[in-house]
Amino acid sequence: MRRLIYILSLSVSVLASVLPVSAVEKTEADGQKFGAKAVVLEHFEDSYWWHVGTFGTKEVNLYLPVILYSGNTGWHCFSSKHLMDGASYLGFSVASEGRYEGKIVEVHPDGDVSRPFDMSITRTVAALLLNSAIVLVFVLTAARLHRRCGARKTPGGLAAFMEWAVEAVENDLIKPSVGENWRRFAPYLLTVFFFILVNNFMSLIPFFPGGVNVTGNIAVTFVLALASFVAINLFGGRAYWKDIFWPEVPTWLKVPVPFMPVIEFIGIFTKPFALMIRLFANMLAGHAAIICLVCIIFVTASMGALMNTSMTVVAVLFAIFMNALEVLVAFLQAYVFTMLSGVFIGLAQEGKKDRKTISETNNN
Repeated sequence: MRRLIYILSLSVSVLASVLPVSAVEKTEADGQKFGAKAVVLEHFEDSYWWHVGTFGTKEVNLYLPVILYSGNTGWHCFSSKHLMDGASYLGFSVASEGRYEGKIVEVHPDGDVSRPFDMSITRTVAALLLNSAIVLVFVLTAARLHRRCGARKTPGGLAAFMEWAVEAVENDLIKPSVGENWRRFAPYLLTVFFFILVNNFMSLIPFFPGGVNVTGNIAVTFVLALASFVAINLFGGRAYWKDIFWPEVPTWLKVPVPFMPVIEFIGIFTKPFALMIRLFANMLAGHAAIICLVCIIFVTASMGALMNTSMTVVAVLFAIFMNALEVLVAFLQAYVFTMLSGVFIGLAQEGKKDRKTISETNNN
C-alpha cells in the first residue's frame, strides 16, 4: 500500500509539472477558481521564452533571442527577458489581448500597433532545433562507429541499434510501400521517420528540455507534408500524370466536362493535407487529454478532501494510461506518416524505373 501511495504521489508530481506553472500561480493569487481551459490552451501556445522550472520561489526561464525588423527602426536583436511580464523594450512588447495576442507588436508614437517582421527563436523553434540536433548526433555517431568497425567486425552499442532500426524501417516499411525505386527515396523517408519519432518522444518528457509538442504545431506538420508533396509530384512518372489528367474511365466523364480529371487533380493536394492533419490532430489530442486529466486534480481541490483524493487517484491512473498510450501513438504516427508518404510516392512511380534498379536487373 505504501508503494502504491508513493507511486501515485510521484506520478502526480511528474504529471503536474507539465502544467503551465504561471497560470496556476496566477489563478491562486487572484483567488479565482482554477481555469482548466486557460491552462490547456496555454500549454499549446508558443512563447518567446522557455520555462525550465520553479525552484522554491524562483522561476527559471530560458530566454530566447528576439530577432525583429521594423520598417521605421530597422533590425533589432535582443533577449526576450526584456519583454517579460508585459514590459516594453525599444518600442516592442508582447500583446496581451486582441488580434496579435501572444505576439510581439510595435507601438508607434501615435498609438498605432503593428506587427514587425518577426524571425525570433520561439520555444517551438528552439525545441525543433534541439530535436533535429539529437537526430543528427545519433545518426552521425552511429555512422562513424560503423565505419570504424569496418567490414570485418560486427558493430555494437549505438551503431548496432541504429543499423537494426534502419534495416527494419527499410525492409518492413519503405520497400513494400515505394516498390522498385525505394533506394531513391529511402534517405528522405528514413529522415522523416526518425525526425517525427524523436519529436514525438521528446514531447512526452514532462520536464526541460522536453515537453514541447513540436509535431502538435500545424506549421511543422505542414512543412513535412509539403516535403512529401514535392517528393510525390516532382518525381512522378508519365503514368502518374496520365492517370490524373486522362484516367481510365468512360470518355463522357472526361469530356466535354473534365469531371474525373478535376477530382484526380484535387487529390494531389488532399493527400498531403491528410498527412498534415493526421499527425497534427493525433499529437495535439493526446497531449490535451493528459493535461485535462491532470487539471481534474486542481479543479476538485475546493470540493473537499474526500472528493479531491478519489478524483486524484482516478486522474493519475488515467493519466498514466494515457501516457503509456501516447508512447505507442508517438511511434505509430511516425510509422503511419512514413508509410503513407511511401505509398503515395510509390503510386507516383508506377511504370517508372530508376537507373540503379535497371542495372541491378540486368546484372542478375
